[in-house]
Amino acid sequence: MELRYGRGALTVHLPPKVKATVIRKPAMPVLPDAASAVAAALEEPVGARPLREEARGRRSACVLVCDITRPVPNALVLPAVLRALLRGGLEPDDIRLLVATGLHRPNVGAELEELVEDQWVLETFRVENHDARDDAAHLDLGRTARGTPVKIDRRFALADLRIVTGLVEPHFMAGYSGGRKVIAPGVAHEDTIKSLHNSRIMAHPRAESCILEGNPLHEEQLAIARLVGPALSVNTVLDEGRRLSFVSYGELLAAHERAVAFAHRYAVVPVPRRFGTVVTSAAGYPLDKTYYQTVKGMVGPLDILSPDADLIIASQCSEGMGSREFVDAQRRLVRLGVEGFLHEIAEKPLADIDEWQTQMQVRPMRRARVHLYSEGLDPADHGLTGVDVVSSVAEAVEASVRRTGDPAVAVLPEGPYLVPLYRPGERAHLAAP
Repeated sequence: MELRYGRGALTVHLPPKVKATVIRKPAMPVLPDAASAVAAALEEPVGARPLREEARGRRSACVLVCDITRPVPNALVLPAVLRALLRGGLEPDDIRLLVATGLHRPNVGAELEELVEDQWVLETFRVENHDARDDAAHLDLGRTARGTPVKIDRRFALADLRIVTGLVEPHFMAGYSGGRKVIAPGVAHEDTIKSLHNSRIMAHPRAESCILEGNPLHEEQLAIARLVGPALSVNTVLDEGRRLSFVSYGELLAAHERAVAFAHRYAVVPVPRRFGTVVTSAAGYPLDKTYYQTVKGMVGPLDILSPDADLIIASQCSEGMGSREFVDAQRRLVRLGVEGFLHEIAEKPLADIDEWQTQMQVRPMRRARVHLYSEGLDPADHGLTGVDVVSSVAEAVEASVRRTGDPAVAVLPEGPYLVPLYRPGERAHLAAP
């Protein structure tokens, strides 16, 4: 059995008595000529004109690029988008690429080269990072009907042509990534981000993977996008091998909805039973670089966990825990316990930076015994995880099977890029280990 882990795979030899059920997405179509598919999409929009036509007569353009935590195929997308803008009459100096970091750290140096993936793009255009903590860099656009302060990076808000690029995949709070999410939190001020991620929104039962209707985070992101004004989006969907399976371009919401409709057919996997032992991953590089991002993998399989199950997750955590603020939140979780932590954050209109990830970790902790396998995490930080850190996935599985008395084990090699849902009577898309 192999799990996505770091830049490769973690091979796990399960005990002979284990009956493994491997849960994967159905086989996705792979576009035979990915570059041509992107170019064609820019000529065949939904709710907009071809991109080169949208560029005509514009004075400036700002293109949002997801940060290093998303495996967006930028080598395919960015050159095609930028050449379309040039054909439409814009000059390189009129165009800015802005890395939508949210509250994550900036991507610079070799990491920026890895992110952009194209030397011509790096040498020809301005590529800059968003800084959510820079007050002067944001334009105050007022508040949404729910009271969320809307402060957006001026470089994007004031651009004559606004373009969002990204990856559409399940997201454990916003339903799906991509589209409006690249704007907020992508290039939003920290006040906007902390309001979007307050305890009330994070605790809402519809703030879940693969759910958009009635999801308050998604609805606020849409409200923010409307206040920013018209924007275009280029959305990609990847298969399990991270090959391009789908691409859409057009008006921000319409193009995103088209990509979501495609991704949803594969990302949501019905499973006919629940399990006392579930093994998953944090999806490998780049998502498993930090423990902060690892939480996504813990939340993904919640619906197929039996009560008091064992959830075992493998994540390299090559960069350690994550931000200083996240570490502070984890310290509070460990000190106060689950209920104490939730009580402390319950009435805050603005969340502390990154404590929302700790709040989301509480979900699996309430449902299961969580075990982490990680070779990159400093042993001094093990206690800050709030979960059981193990030295072997196979040994953790064996202990779980012995404790539960059930040899059936669910395995999710791709981690949070798919969402298994308990659907008795439905046929699951399962594979041999």
